[in-house]
Amino acid sequence: MRTFTVEERRARLAVRHLLAGPSKHADLGSVARAFVGLHATDPATVFLSAAARMKRATVEGIESALYDEHAAVRLLAMRRTMFVVPTDLVPMVHAAASHAVAANERKRLVSWIDEAGFTKDASRWLRKVSAGAVAELERRGVATTAELVKAVPDLQRRIVLGPRTNWQTEQNVGPRVMLVLAAEGLIARSRPLGTWISTQHRWAPISAWLPDGVASMPAAEARAELVTRWLRTFGPAPASDLKWWTGWTLGATRAALAAAQATEVDLDGTTGVALADDLERTRRPRQWVALLPALDTTVMGWQSRGWFLGDHAPRLFDRSGNAGPTVWWNGRVVGGWAQRADGEIAWRVFEDVGGDALRSIERRAGELEVWLGARRFVPRFRTPLERELSA
Repeated sequence: MRTFTVEERRARLAVRHLLAGPSKHADLGSVARAFVGLHATDPATVFLSAAARMKRATVEGIESALYDEHAAVRLLAMRRTMFVVPTDLVPMVHAAASHAVAANERKRLVSWIDEAGFTKDASRWLRKVSAGAVAELERRGVATTAELVKAVPDLQRRIVLGPRTNWQTEQNVGPRVMLVLAAEGLIARSRPLGTWISTQHRWAPISAWLPDGVASMPAAEARAELVTRWLRTFGPAPASDLKWWTGWTLGATRAALAAAQATEVDLDGTTGVALADDLERTRRPRQWVALLPALDTTVMGWQSRGWFLGDHAPRLFDRSGNAGPTVWWNGRVVGGWAQRADGEIAWRVFEDVGGDALRSIERRAGELEVWLGARRFVPRFRTPLERELSA
């Protein structure tokens, strides 16, 4: 059985996560492809994660790749989490993950429509109003939820979300219908209403990215491909990490690993999995530093993070498991950072990392300040250290 030490896993992370200097890429699409997709729950994460891995990144260039070139698209996928996925990988990700998310979202919405009582057949009504919303969006080309709700009267029907729960609230059915249509791959989030950090997006038909729509793909085939791509970037890793990242059942995870012809490996005493044709040793790269944003794809790529995070989680994660901004040195998280109101990048390390590391972190923080310029952002999910440093 092939053995992977912690040091070798850190070396693979540096190269395959595009964080060591020579491994950086030139464009958003190729960066997203390296990870299957970039974590996009927080809009700022997409830009900061991509910039950390690109040779010459600009906010305008990343925006153009998303909304003009349509090189990638926002997709509700693994674990019902938002990702920015390369356009040509959308059919695979949709079949492997988004399809199941969409089915759950439609089922839940049907139950809320039933509770509202304005129709005797909630499923039929939802199919009809969904078709009307898509037709109106195709006619317009791009539109906000508010514009579509106004144009399609049925979208103005009122429903109660989460009835009889602590988060019960009442709203138009329109926003939930749009969420379901996006999960089903019929529409997608286009340019935001505000700045690069806005969470409110216009909608566009999926044909803006895929002229023939999302091609159908067998779920088992799609899952095997997803596993293969995940293992090439995040492997070797425990199978439980893959199960967590995808949100699949244990049975589905095992079946996909078998289809991908994964093999067992030793992770310093823990059983892991890797691709059978991907067991070569990785040469340790030169010293490197990175300031990664909250919810970065690397930090959120595994459930078991001790081998690169140590015991720093309480200061760098919130209570729901959302990662804050992290400082990396040679494959380990050694601290965190935040942007202050005046634009300064404040940072702190939790251990003695040596003078070379401190100088490299200071230099990288200064580069990030310059890159952001007058732009300001606050992570969507705030963590103890980020709150402290940004004060």
